Amino acid sequence: MAFGALYKKLGHYLVNAALMATKGANFRPFLFGSMKCLTHVRSYSILKAMANDIDYLGKLQDYYADQKILPSYAAIAQLLGFKSKNAVTALVARLKLQSFIESASDGRLKPGRRFFERVLAESTVQAGFATAALSDRSDSLSIDDYLIERPSDTVLITVKGDSMIDAGIFQDDVVIVEKKQSANIGDVVVAIVDNEFTLKTLGREGKEFVLYPANKAYPTIRPQGQLEIFGVVVGQFRKY
Repeated sequence: MAFGALYKKLGHYLVNAALMATKGANFRPFLFGSMKCLTHVRSYSILKAMANDIDYLGKLQDYYADQKILPSYAAIAQLLGFKSKNAVTALVARLKLQSFIESASDGRLKPGRRFFERVLAESTVQAGFATAALSDRSDSLSIDDYLIERPSDTVLITVKGDSMIDAGIFQDDVVIVEKKQSANIGDVVVAIVDNEFTLKTLGREGKEFVLYPANKAYPTIRPQGQLEIFGVVVGQFRKY
């Protein structure tokens, strides 16, 4: 279940929990995933803490972006303003349950399978006429999972030059290249010509393979010798 959906469902339960607490009623046990909540009014504080976990996770993600490592338990307490080690232990347990963090072999914390997920807004954005503002309903998306299907065969290459600007590939863009020795006509490829790498669209003229630029200022490359395909571009990104 997506992290956003988890908290939405917990939010409904929290409302009912608060009402029951004011009446002095105990909770009935319920199952959520593999976690069984306590049958006591104290469950309210546990669920309330879980509702804050998305904010805590965001702070841990920011810390990791700066330090390239997750903080220790003591550092987490300082970072998040926790006053007890038990609160940190409980948070770590909840984040581990959702696969956001895990323990390395040396006992230190490290990013889990879902740590790099980012919120994906339910609404799309119009490139033409305006649309209504984004709603607060959202799912999550792992950029790595979305862009990369074969991690062991994938490399990131920074683009130099402007020969592919009409294909939307600009200087300093980063292209995601899946290494393979064959490609289809029309694929944007990284090819090796005369022992040099080049980024072009693979084409064919008669029986010969050629490489088309996406800029009229550059000529079509017609290799005189062997044309070797290094990989196929499967995605790209840039930072503004």
